[in-house]
Amino acid sequence: MAYLWPAVERGRLGRASLHPELVAIYATRAEAPLEMWRALLEQATREIGLLVYAAVHLHEVWPDFNDVLRDRAAAGCRVRIMLGDPDSATVAARGKDERYGHGIETRCRVALMHYMPLIGTPGIEVHQHGTTLYNSIYHGDDQMIVNTHRFGINAYGAPVLRIRRRGEGGLFDGYLESLETVWNLSCPATTDTE
Repeated sequence: MAYLWPAVERGRLGRASLHPELVAIYATRAEAPLEMWRALLEQATREIGLLVYAAVHLHEVWPDFNDVLRDRAAAGCRVRIMLGDPDSATVAARGKDERYGHGIETRCRVALMHYMPLIGTPGIEVHQHGTTLYNSIYHGDDQMIVNTHRFGINAYGAPVLRIRRRGEGGLFDGYLESLETVWNLSCPATTDTE
């Protein structure tokens, strides 16, 4: 069989068939350990990028999360946060698809309230976007957590990939390209609540 289908035989060998940039897979975001998130963001020295609709789970389980971002920025790390625009049609459609009603829009507003104290902090930029979010991306230097999304399922119930950059043009660079594209389409968030 190995002669006819070598890829099938390699697949039997387990990890050897996985992509070299893949570090770990979790069946749901809820199963991903907090230590993984902390390591990704606390150890970043060059750049942090968050591409999400809300990601309020970080503030819910990590009370000093904003302080960590401030510390990283003060140490010279560029911090970019992209939140979903609660007034965008894409966020409303996502809520409908997930049968979550206006919950996702509300979570986007709550997320902005969490990040609002960071607006104006040197080294930290908070933006909003109205793009279709195929994956939530959490980027720290050469590591990344990707919360893949499934139609009709809230992000906490969808799989998470932990990846590490191993070279140019791989999985990591593909997700980073998505983050950069949305950054270029996003607009700075303001503290104006009217």
